[in-house]
Parts: sequence; C-alpha cells; structure tokens
Amino acid sequence: MNLNQVTISSTDVAKATEFYKTLGLHLIVDALPRYVRFECPDGEATFSIHEVTKMSESHNVTLYFENDDLDKKVTELQAKGINFTSMPEDKSWNWREAHLNDLDGNKLILFKAGEDRKNPPWRI
Repeated sequence: MNLNQVTISSTDVAKATEFYKTLGLHLIVDALPRYVRFECPDGEATFSIHEVTKMSESHNVTLYFENDDLDKKVTELQAKGINFTSMPEDKSWNWREAHLNDLDGNKLILFKAGEDRKNPPWRI
C-alpha cells in the first residue's frame, strides 16, 4: 500500500488554506469553505483540510513534512510570519526537526532525515 493523503480538520478552512500555501503546498482542489486539497511539492502524497464546527479536544495528529534544506526553509517561513515552537535541532534518532502549530493547533514537524527516515541504523 502507498499513503494517498492525510486529512485534518479546521474551523476556518480559508485561513488554514493560506497557512499551508505559505508553507509551500500547492492547492489542487478548492471547495471552500468546506474542503481543500493540496499536493506536496515533493513526492506523491496529498494533504486535505475539511471544515468542522468545533475542533476535537484531543489533538492526536502530528504532520511531518521533510525538507532537504530545513534551516533555510525555517528562515524563509519565519520571514513570511510563520512562528515556530522550537527551532531546528538535531535529535538522537538522527533527524533534524523544527516544530510549529497550524492555526487550529495541529502539530507540525518540519524535518530532514535523509536516508535515516526509512533506513536508520537500528532498522530491523
């Protein structure tokens, strides 16, 4: 199987659309105000947002977006007004990560893992 898409909820899909366009995703379906879908600039996965009247109390979704030049991407996004909860940092699992939240509180991690994403030294 191959991952097709991930869908998240938003109370304001129009604002969320602008946020994710700022991150660099490409809008391919515009059914505002209730639904949008994006293509990721790299790879085959798509990402969509659907409208809800209220966000769930549990935020169990974390979105990971990989970028080969993470530090440069973070600097570019900060210049566009995107705020990060943690700046790029090397992790013990061989990834470099920066953390942020979207406008609805969904957790996002921008990262660079390279070969270690699917083939870490501890892979079984």
